[in-house]
Amino acid sequence: MNSWIRLNQIGYKPDQVKVAVLSSKEAISFREFSLLDARTNQVVGSWKSENIDSYEAYGPFASIHRLDFSEYNISGTYYIQIGSLKSPSFSIDPDVYKGSADFMLRYMRQQRCGYNPFLDARCHTRDGYTMYGPMPDSTFIDVTGGWHDATDYLQYSTTSANAVFNLLFAYRENPDAFGDEYLESGQPGQNGVPDILDEARWGLDWLLKMHPREDWMFNQIADDRDHAGFRLPNLDSVDYGKGRERPVYFCSGEVQGLLGNFNRATGTASTAGKFASAFAIGTEVYNSIDRSFADKLKSKAISAYEFGKAKPGVCQTAPGTAPYFYEEDNWVDDMELAAVSLYNQTGNPDYLDEAKHFGDQEPVTPWIINDTANHYQWYPFVNIGHFELAKKLSPDEKQKVIDYYRRGIEIVWNRAKENGYLRGIPFIWCSNNLTAAFVTQCVLYRQLSGDETYIKLEAAMRDWLFGANPWGTSMVIGLPENGVFPKDPHSSLSHLHGYALDGGLIDGPVSGSIYNNLLGISLFNEDEFATFQSDLVVYHDDVGDYSTNEPTMDGTATLVYLLSSLE
Repeated sequence: MNSWIRLNQIGYKPDQVKVAVLSSKEAISFREFSLLDARTNQVVGSWKSENIDSYEAYGPFASIHRLDFSEYNISGTYYIQIGSLKSPSFSIDPDVYKGSADFMLRYMRQQRCGYNPFLDARCHTRDGYTMYGPMPDSTFIDVTGGWHDATDYLQYSTTSANAVFNLLFAYRENPDAFGDEYLESGQPGQNGVPDILDEARWGLDWLLKMHPREDWMFNQIADDRDHAGFRLPNLDSVDYGKGRERPVYFCSGEVQGLLGNFNRATGTASTAGKFASAFAIGTEVYNSIDRSFADKLKSKAISAYEFGKAKPGVCQTAPGTAPYFYEEDNWVDDMELAAVSLYNQTGNPDYLDEAKHFGDQEPVTPWIINDTANHYQWYPFVNIGHFELAKKLSPDEKQKVIDYYRRGIEIVWNRAKENGYLRGIPFIWCSNNLTAAFVTQCVLYRQLSGDETYIKLEAAMRDWLFGANPWGTSMVIGLPENGVFPKDPHSSLSHLHGYALDGGLIDGPVSGSIYNNLLGISLFNEDEFATFQSDLVVYHDDVGDYSTNEPTMDGTATLVYLLSSLE
């Protein structure tokens, strides 16, 4: 049988929806599947047609069947069998996700700039010289620190501020999911502070440097001159015209581009709103840990919000010699989250009114409606502002905001229910980031509403990230340890020195049309997933494919909340 059974390789909690996906190159039919104990090979349960949903062709497969064994809830190790076809073994256990949220922080520490604890080395210590600011161009400013964005060493305020918010949000909502095995420096040890707060503090300290004055805010360090080949960050010799100093782009709210390509910036609110929300939730979390630091963050949250209000619009990243940049076209979601976060810390009703105003302007995140997007066109990919706002409103107003989430989920469901993977999320660049964000939206919707209408869709996209996809691979490097996961990511650390990038969420599959039109992609090795590629969607575990197999810092941070909620 030219068929494969795909499932969540991490496993399933006893009370979760449990579905495996039988994908076949042939049109097949069967009436029963069985669950067997992996230790004894004894059948522990069998299900017939009422637990089998059949679908027609999708991607490389001629037929797909969803096998629902949710009712089985006894802990153990099992596999599914249909005739002679067997699935990989998997666990059912309440603790299958234990430690997974902390595991993601391994990659965040690897991405640290200034001092990198993974390499025990310093890098980019001369950042940087200003461009587009009110000060003379090439003025030196100390902005060393933060995280590298991905395999390259560019740094963006928009992704970093979003990452900080997600880390602190995960801790605030699920503090018991996090341990203390590392020092603030990122080196092993215990300092009495959960590691996630050490990591968030690293990001916050950098954001404070990027917003040093009420009327100064910076958006980006370096540009695509960075794309000069594989190299370790501490050996980065790219010269931007001032030796080891790199350009630091000011949030001017105007079009930028030094090397012939230009963005479409219209304002500062998209970046400033992210700064403000990161600082505001930082105020909340650190208030009982470091009061003076929390007070500083509160002041910065207010000034960042005002910086955004002064120039409504989007502050896109600056391209270089290539036409690629983060094409963010929305900003009211950022200001909604910023406003409600400030209301949480100040109690000022004006912030709540402004949050409602911004929230009503973008009920549904636009990538959901459009089923596509340019690169980071509508970012972040989930609007947590709706969740924060709904908790502060009267019952009628709360229901309206909850319905914003429901409307978006329903749009995705109407696409998803037509195929056997229940996939209604577009295969655009960084599709895994969208997937993690969408599952987060489903979780937040359930928390607010108590409605479990979309629980199977939520489970399908959760499982997709960990192996229930056409390639049968987890999308997180090293998770689970004994599973199939990316072994050859697009990364200097792994390509040059074989370092494991544990915890990194890779970009994920893209449509065939996107892949075929990207510049500079060439596979280094034979494609082990060739059988599962199609015009619909492709994924390569290959260092040469930066579009599908590059881990990203902000995508990784997005997944931390979801995994902490599963713990």
